[in-house]
Amino acid sequence: MLMRTDPFRELDRLAQQLMGPGTWSKPSAMPMDAYREGDEYVVAFDLPGVTADAIDIDVERNMLTVKAERRPVAKGDDVQMELSERPLGVFSRQIVLADTLDTEHIKADYDAGVLTLRIPIAERAKPRKISIGVGTGPKEISG
Repeated sequence: MLMRTDPFRELDRLAQQLMGPGTWSKPSAMPMDAYREGDEYVVAFDLPGVTADAIDIDVERNMLTVKAERRPVAKGDDVQMELSERPLGVFSRQIVLADTLDTEHIKADYDAGVLTLRIPIAERAKPRKISIGVGTGPKEISG
């Protein structure tokens, strides 16, 4: 049987173990997608294995901060870990939001390990039609 090997896999695993998990002062990054859907800006973060109560979302001015902590599963005294590849610790991401977004009405949903934020586009940023007034014609200036 042929086996495909990656010479850097063990090096990556070792580096991750030495650097340790993220902490609140030095969190690890979390993957995300961001896109516009109609009149909303949608940002989706992958947070598998994180409970909803371990997620913290803050907005200050136009800075959105998402922090999450993946905690170890409670184990009994007779459990001996044989392999642990799933990262534990703190994950964080900061995004600078445009002034055209309405940060007062952000909606957050968490389902199947994906945190989805929906940020509406502000009314002042939506395209609008400007009507043109028609004048009465040329005027004579007397003086």
